[in-house]
Amino acid sequence: MNELTLWQAAVMGTLQGLAEFLPISSSAHLSLAPWAFGWNSPGLAFDVSLHLGTLVALFAYFRAEWVALARGALNVIATRRVETIEERRAVFIVIATIPAAVFGLLLEDYAETIFRAPALTATMLIVMGAILWWADHTAPRTRPLAEMTWKQALIIGFAQVCALVPGVSRSGATMTAGRLLQFDRQSAAIFSFLMSMPVIAAAAVLKVPKLLSEGIDATIVVGITSATISSWLAIAVLLRFIQRRGFAVFAIYRFVLAAAVYALIIYRG
Repeated sequence: MNELTLWQAAVMGTLQGLAEFLPISSSAHLSLAPWAFGWNSPGLAFDVSLHLGTLVALFAYFRAEWVALARGALNVIATRRVETIEERRAVFIVIATIPAAVFGLLLEDYAETIFRAPALTATMLIVMGAILWWADHTAPRTRPLAEMTWKQALIIGFAQVCALVPGVSRSGATMTAGRLLQFDRQSAAIFSFLMSMPVIAAAAVLKVPKLLSEGIDATIVVGITSATISSWLAIAVLLRFIQRRGFAVFAIYRFVLAAAVYALIIYRG
């Protein structure tokens, strides 16, 4: 059973929902919030339970895309051929998921312990923020998602592995990889959102049963609900915002957050 208050659970759920899809690292925010405010750590199982909220938002927001992808996947299985854009995209999502699945299992213990050090998190906030800003500023913005190849999908999948370290950001790493591969901003963001579903779902399958065995209370319900609402808002706002402004503001936010973490580390000695 987690030891958060209802207010703290709502804050954690909101942080998860916003930071999961904005390129600012949800794992960084979830690991730093209890450390910074002196809250009891809810543990990784509670963190992952919040992903149920993000799953609901993903399915709801991209419901038409999920129906098309499901049909495409069934057609590929039935015909053993990949012909349409939807069939290709379904295959690419599977390909992009493989690296995260493999390395996630291999590095699970490190993700729960060593990788969560505040100093490492702050450093990765800066490093990934700088790469994101540079990639978005220098890469052309002309390649649509329909032109993706399986090799490019695999590269983006390997970028997702880096998000095992809090501060990197799953969406930040995959969107950055997409921009470096010269996909336009919206295409990079949409593929990042779609490919996140298998990873989030797998994390829930692996971790939520442990949480359920410990019991469900009101804080879990509040956390998942707030994560669902904030996830929907994050997706809707980001897709509109980056078309006009790009990713620079998120890089700046990462730098400011990292500076605050370093300052708190020094203050606490």
